[in-house]
Amino acid sequence: MRSPQHTALVVGAHGVIGRSLVEHLRELDDWDVIGLSRRGGRDEPGLRHVSVDLLDPEATRAALRRHSEVTHIFYAAYQQRPGWAELVAPNLAMLTNVVDAVEDVAPLRHVSLMQGYKVYGAHLGPFRTPAKEDDPGHMPPEFNVDQQRFLEQRCGTWTWSALRPSVVCGYALGTPMNLVTVLAVYASMSAELGLPLRFPGKPGAYDALLELTDATLLARAAVWAATTPRCAGQAFNITNGDLFRWRHLWPVIADHFGLKVADPLPMSLADTMADKEPLWNDMVARHGLADISYGDVSSWAFGDAVFGWDYDVIADGSKARRFGFTEFVDTEAMLVRAFDYLRARRVIP
Repeated sequence: MRSPQHTALVVGAHGVIGRSLVEHLRELDDWDVIGLSRRGGRDEPGLRHVSVDLLDPEATRAALRRHSEVTHIFYAAYQQRPGWAELVAPNLAMLTNVVDAVEDVAPLRHVSLMQGYKVYGAHLGPFRTPAKEDDPGHMPPEFNVDQQRFLEQRCGTWTWSALRPSVVCGYALGTPMNLVTVLAVYASMSAELGLPLRFPGKPGAYDALLELTDATLLARAAVWAATTPRCAGQAFNITNGDLFRWRHLWPVIADHFGLKVADPLPMSLADTMADKEPLWNDMVARHGLADISYGDVSSWAFGDAVFGWDYDVIADGSKARRFGFTEFVDTEAMLVRAFDYLRARRVIP
């Protein structure tokens, strides 16, 4: 018999991070889960869904008013905007509206915030590596920093923690940041066209040092930090624990799709793949794939961003280990499992 002691509100429940958080929490005997998103979902044992536009404070309060049992917020929502400054207002507002609504009705104990290396300026250019949680900040705007500052100033009866993963790898469609589907669909289309697998990024990016974060590993780390008292008020870099260069990982990916590797050729995936919807539709029909639209199956702009890092993008993960989280994941094995997962669900041939 399950006897939940905690109730998690997972905000952004259908994203790469949120989906894994929901799945992990449902495996734990002492948690009930509420998934919050714009599109909602079907309720299941131990999981209820709430659909709301978080930019509407009154709608958020109304939607969460009847959920007075929430003890923990796992915040993984994100609103895309065209410019860095434009990201601040909506992303800070959504977090504020959720905390306001939950505080009014529930015995909130902890807020877990999902951040990333933007805190260190990784999106702007070469930054100090390996990045550490106490590194000095960079010139704003940066919504991750504003969100953390809000939690620092607001907490009192509850605590907070912040998780800083690298590029998160998991399964979710129609999200703006999913490297797994970028790699899988790009490789599948290369195979369909009888082409070798070419690295499409900047020349220097092929040899830069990178790391990834498995979504399930991040979920376990988030629950650990949210329930370990000494983690209160702390930020943690969470990564798989190994480093790679695309030069060495690219052949592993190519081999899994039965492809040869050719020399890198810098190109914008957003431009090059813009006319490939007919090819994708043909692949879906001929291979009996799941009926997923081309717009939902991959995010080429995100691939361009990641493949454009011609500098090291790595962080120091030792703080989490010192505090007690010692789990790790082999990145090559993680990607192979992710590709197999997509194949088993007929997302790719």
